[in-house]
Amino acid sequence: MDMEVPEKQTSSYRYWVRETTADAAPLPVPKKLSDGDLSKQPSQNPSLGSVWNKAGTWEEKSLSKWATDRIKELLKSVGSLEFSNGKAEVTDVSRCTGDAFLVTVRNKKRVGYTYEITIDVKGEWLVGGEKKKLKGHLDIAEFSYGELDDLEVTVKINEGKDLQQQDKQGISQDLKSFVQPLREKLLQFEQELRER
Repeated sequence: MDMEVPEKQTSSYRYWVRETTADAAPLPVPKKLSDGDLSKQPSQNPSLGSVWNKAGTWEEKSLSKWATDRIKELLKSVGSLEFSNGKAEVTDVSRCTGDAFLVTVRNKKRVGYTYEITIDVKGEWLVGGEKKKLKGHLDIAEFSYGELDDLEVTVKINEGKDLQQQDKQGISQDLKSFVQPLREKLLQFEQELRER
């Protein structure tokens, strides 16, 4: 008995390709754009961000290194303040941790940051008829873009165990006077960040 074997049918359409076969499409190969390629691009609708992102859909760029260095530089430049019974100056920014970024979304640029800082200060106050040299630091807990009006500083005095509680409170109040000049420097930083 001869039975006819049906021919195997092949289809040119595949819904899902699990393995690479000869008839599967080759993977795209990245190609670096040359200066000539860039000059051929139409310049009628310039987009923000990278050349490859012409639609300006989503692109994020870290600015943390620049931001950390710039915040330190600006805050060190605050200098000194005079008080009724003493003076103090910023000596260093001992801790500056956080992130800053530039995001391009739908061809619009947006920037942001979140940081925590510790600023070292030293000063001299007239306490009980004699001059006392003291060191301390100002801690600014997490602050973000657009939230500088709510900037809060925690003062810690490293020395002065022999000081009265009211003297410590007076010195802490004096050191809280640094909030306004620090806020002005951070506003300058925000402006520079927006211009990047």
